[in-house]
Amino acid sequence: MTVKQISVFLENKPNKLAEFTACLSGQGIDLRAISVAEASDFGIVRIIVDDVYNAVTVLRDANYICSVTEVLAVEIRDEAGALAAIIGVLGESGINVEYMYAITIGKKNMAYMIIRVNDNAKAHDAFEKHGIRTVCHSELLK
Repeated sequence: MTVKQISVFLENKPNKLAEFTACLSGQGIDLRAISVAEASDFGIVRIIVDDVYNAVTVLRDANYICSVTEVLAVEIRDEAGALAAIIGVLGESGINVEYMYAITIGKKNMAYMIIRVNDNAKAHDAFEKHGIRTVCHSELLK
């Protein structure tokens, strides 16, 4: 069970992020999550959207360089130690976390961690074994 994340190569200059988000919103694309990682000249914007195909089409038509990556979305309780438990399961299973970010979606006392790992299937199995729930893309759109 994975989620489709779009990664976009973006210049690190004033107004570029505003232009990027305006490009999507102008086409009615709803951003559900965003993570911005920067370097001196360029950065990577990672987004979860309501309509992946349309978003990629819009972005490519606007000359953005982008790709789609399968990532995991893990349900997490809003309480001390919840993140440590999830990361502990991955570590004990020999799974490396490449990056992650959190999002909230209308569920009281819950959030989701978007996690990029080196082996989605192995991570999903490890989570399932420990009663940790992963969700699919459509569940993040509710």
